[in-house]
Amino acid sequence: MDGDIGLNAYFAVIEKISMPLLSFVVSPPLALLLWLGACVGHTALMVFWLNWLYGYNLPQRLLRAARKLDALLVLAAPVFFWFALGLHEELRVELSWNKPVDAILAIYTLLCWVTGCVVAPLATLRLRLRRRAEALLSNHTATVDVAAELGYKPIGIGKWRHIARLPGNEVFTVDFAVRTLRMPQIPPEWDGLSILHLSDLHLCGTPDRTFYQRVMDHCHDWDPDLVAVTGDIVDSNKHHRWVLPVLSRLRWRIAAFAILGNHDSWREPDLIRRRLRRCGMRVLGNGGEQIEVRGQPMTVIGHEGPWFPPEPDLSTCPSQPFRLCLSHTPDHIYWARRQRIDLMLAGHVHGGQIRLPLIGSVFVPSRYGRRFDCGTFDLSPTLLHVSRGLAGQQPLRFNCRPEVTKIVLRK
Repeated sequence: MDGDIGLNAYFAVIEKISMPLLSFVVSPPLALLLWLGACVGHTALMVFWLNWLYGYNLPQRLLRAARKLDALLVLAAPVFFWFALGLHEELRVELSWNKPVDAILAIYTLLCWVTGCVVAPLATLRLRLRRRAEALLSNHTATVDVAAELGYKPIGIGKWRHIARLPGNEVFTVDFAVRTLRMPQIPPEWDGLSILHLSDLHLCGTPDRTFYQRVMDHCHDWDPDLVAVTGDIVDSNKHHRWVLPVLSRLRWRIAAFAILGNHDSWREPDLIRRRLRRCGMRVLGNGGEQIEVRGQPMTVIGHEGPWFPPEPDLSTCPSQPFRLCLSHTPDHIYWARRQRIDLMLAGHVHGGQIRLPLIGSVFVPSRYGRRFDCGTFDLSPTLLHVSRGLAGQQPLRFNCRPEVTKIVLRK
């Protein structure tokens, strides 16, 4: 009994000391700013959590549930904060720590406000101001409206085909980019060596097969030395039969390599690997092999983690020749640096698929959020190229056109 009285007295003293510090009233204009900042910050936190979650090997059902829950929490936030802060009664907010529930609400509201008004804008500004990789000597892009070439929109019969009809959707407008990278470590014989980088075809019915075939025909005109396909090739249980008629249209001078991605892991991966081999491609899996390129050795490594464990063991791979790594996700960039990878090609994040003015990408399924959403990144000793990909599970592209890349190495 005496202990309880003493404990109550202790909490009473703490409350008297803390109440002047932790309880305050916000005027109407600031109340609206607090509400708006809290909504923006809450959305940023939910997106960051979902991006981080998609960087791991989790069951597809769990990810779908998480995506739906995330969308629900984002949509509910404005109403929740409006009523929780008492704005429905008067534009006057009182944040108090009188009760545990009030304390939790106040702390989370302030956390969201700081995130929305300080952290998120600074992070976006940092992304917008980042310098172009010094190794990127040139970037020439030709944009092709495939629908205009075909004379119709190749919407197909995919599950999400109606999204492709949305006004402003650029799902059928493809950027064919030629990026020249300066890599002093390559042998003189490789000066001008070209690599066709394809990623994220997501064969699932939309776009139609004619879209992919027309894109492959344009790639054929490049006549690359090497071809690298970095995963998410099939995204339907019915479209494995598209692999051969689509990818067999590619041509290369030396060799073609492929790995699988997370969507392939859900769609009979062994069957996909067999179809890729029938196209003449070397399917790397989590491993590497050494090939001869213009008379010089090159080690080509595949990394299909975390969806296909274990990660590659490079203890037996030669460390001196040039190391090229195909990774589905850019999340392996720091692993690549530790392994002294010279050039790493990745996809998976689609550039965000929707890029807002000034803000840029939003949903980027990566443990690092928007840091490696698309483009070229120089993290010595590794040069990373992240493709926006050719398609997606949902045919949705706004200010983020599909992309195919020809990489040219210069000494």
